[in-house]
Amino acid sequence: MEWYFILSGMFLGVVALLLSGIPVVFAFLIMNILGSFFIMGGEAGILQMVRNMQSSISNFSLVPIVLFVFMGEILLQSGVAKKAIDAIDKLLAKTPGRLSIVAIIGGTIFSSLSGSTMANTAILGKTLMPEMKKRGYSPSISMGPIMAVGGIAMLIPPSALAVLLGSMGKISINDLLIAAIVPAFIIAFMFFLYVFLKCVLNKDLAPAYDVESQPFAERIKPFLVYVAPLVLIFFVVVGSMVGGFATPTESASLGCIASLFMVLVYRRFTLEGFKNSLMETIIFSSMILFIICASSSFSKILGFSGTTQTLSALVVDLGLDNAYILICMLLVMLILGFFMDQVSIMMLTLPIFMPLINVIGVDPVWFGVMALIVLEVGLCTPPFGLLIFVMQGVVPTENIRNIYRAVIPYVLIEVAVIALIFFFPVVVSFVPDLIK
Repeated sequence: MEWYFILSGMFLGVVALLLSGIPVVFAFLIMNILGSFFIMGGEAGILQMVRNMQSSISNFSLVPIVLFVFMGEILLQSGVAKKAIDAIDKLLAKTPGRLSIVAIIGGTIFSSLSGSTMANTAILGKTLMPEMKKRGYSPSISMGPIMAVGGIAMLIPPSALAVLLGSMGKISINDLLIAAIVPAFIIAFMFFLYVFLKCVLNKDLAPAYDVESQPFAERIKPFLVYVAPLVLIFFVVVGSMVGGFATPTESASLGCIASLFMVLVYRRFTLEGFKNSLMETIIFSSMILFIICASSSFSKILGFSGTTQTLSALVVDLGLDNAYILICMLLVMLILGFFMDQVSIMMLTLPIFMPLINVIGVDPVWFGVMALIVLEVGLCTPPFGLLIFVMQGVVPTENIRNIYRAVIPYVLIEVAVIALIFFFPVVVSFVPDLIK
């Protein structure tokens, strides 16, 4: 069978199953079974698929996913994260667009502690949206920052999705996590600048209101108590990796210990909260491991059939500039983001894209960071952006069109940062090169 029939059949088969409403993991599993049977040789192909699935998850580099999720759940279930957001709110006092700025700063800090995009958006939405609506904030200044900053959790360590992308794409997880830090903070700063300037130029977007006048010492105290210590968790995780003292797995373990320590110090530890943290971690981790099994099998089938090798050779023979190839890849992921979730996009594209990346000699970490930001954009793009649905769940009475419009400026900012990284790769390579 010709390679293009195999590629189109596998790809379109998965898309058709997804459109029929079958969950992503089972859609890939069905196609893997069919592909193994018809391409890899009947029953022997099915047995080989099972062996491939087993080998794909018996990988020590996947442990950080479980630990990063557990780390975030500890802080979320204990309520420590909400205390930190309240402390930031008190510190900013009469800053223009104060609650929106709180969303950006608080969301960035929480991203460095949870690694969960949806948890980030949900907690910010539930905490800040009622007060924003009460104060007459414009949707673009209220809902927009909350959705946009939620996606930053995909970039800042601990990011379970970055670990997943690194594992599926055979990219150094340590380098990918470290390389994504600078782009993440650039995006957060651009969001901050956009909101601040908009609120200064048009005060009606975020009407000012009287707040209790307090000395700076009183306003800074909650920040020092509830926020500054949490930032130490970020430095424990990232600092141990950057300093070369720990692998991603070891740094994730240190992060869990630091999170538990903080919860105990704040006297927020409960057996019920700990149990909920464990259960949510088990549920999420099981889903991720199942996804890795399905993705690995999908990739192995394409490799066994010769599809991946033939496609790579064909692209090389075309003599296209590497820049055009990369732009096409990123555009494909961007378009898929309008209709599919991030894990599905990775499972569909990485088995095809990563061999091409290796053949044309492009830095996989550079591509991986741009791919993460493109996936982040997909979280906020209509019609199926997951964070759009999370926001609609927080404010069910809000018109969906207003939610779409609210997030568009922030999507454009993220696209601009992708362009910055594309033309100036040093933005990504700076920190990893610094520590080598």
